[in-house]
Amino acid sequence: MPEEQKKTEIRRYYQTLYSAWGEQHWWPGETQFEVIVGAYLTQNTAWTNVERAIENLRAAKALSVEGIRSLTLARLEKLIRPSGYFRQKAKRLKTFVAHLDKKYAGSLERMFSQPTNELREELLALNGVGPETADSILLYAGNQPVFVVDAYTRRVLDRHGIISAKTDYEEIRCLFESALAPLADEQRVTNSRTRPERDRCSSAHPPSAMSTAQRTALVQIYNEMHGLIVGVGKHYCGKSQPKCDGCPLQPFLPKR
Repeated sequence: MPEEQKKTEIRRYYQTLYSAWGEQHWWPGETQFEVIVGAYLTQNTAWTNVERAIENLRAAKALSVEGIRSLTLARLEKLIRPSGYFRQKAKRLKTFVAHLDKKYAGSLERMFSQPTNELREELLALNGVGPETADSILLYAGNQPVFVVDAYTRRVLDRHGIISAKTDYEEIRCLFESALAPLADEQRVTNSRTRPERDRCSSAHPPSAMSTAQRTALVQIYNEMHGLIVGVGKHYCGKSQPKCDGCPLQPFLPKR
């Protein structure tokens, strides 16, 4: 499929899914740091497990930079155990906080004031941070214009004949960013608190402080597109057996 046709299809997917499901309210969280913790914990596990771990941290009054800093490694491991791979994830959270303390005096505001590309490379250099985690932190915690690519994205686009599931992460990210950018030109800087609600896919989250934060139109589009694709992946485009009937993207499937 020619490059411009791919971009046109992606824009049509966004418009179709958003018309069908409306806002997805990603990422659910009350603070930037909660979103960052979620980005680490969601690696290789279901979101329901992440929610249990986050609730444990909240109950222990440890869902903050200061809280993670003050916990012993053993205590942190115990609290986030429901998320799986808890020993690795505990060390990675400690590494992030240590980096934040050393370079930014513990300030997320100072960290997110850095140029996006520079901060992305910095995050990628931390232990346990791959492109998806780094981009989730940038987009959802920092409200910076970076598209997040996940397994659902690859699966949907592969089955629709747009790209191969084995395509390089950066190539997919750049494709989405260039495809969706023109849609932002049609909108103004917006605050999701002022946007009308629609019937949402069951993958949508209730509004939260972070999901309703003020952001640019481009960041909002990247945010929504990722959440909408997650909805397709969770409810229709399963790993082993797709359920195409009822999916808003079914009309876009290649003719067989």
